[in-house]
Amino acid sequence: MIPEEVENRIARYFFHNFMPEELMVDIEEYLLCHCLYTDEEDIDIDFLVFEAVFILRDRLQGMKLK
Repeated sequence: MIPEEVENRIARYFFHNFMPEELMVDIEEYLLCHCLYTDEEDIDIDFLVFEAVFILRDRLQGMKLK
């Protein structure tokens, strides 16, 4: 199994280099809205990941990446 940090760095690279810009902005805005007025220790990370993956699956279905 590869270390979590390696997975995170690969995902970050993919997100910033291959994701359509409009989709990146939409996801970042959505996640930011759920984090802005919440204390860091109260943020439900699992919920944010689930929501982001849901958006990605929905929007990338049939879409070509850059």
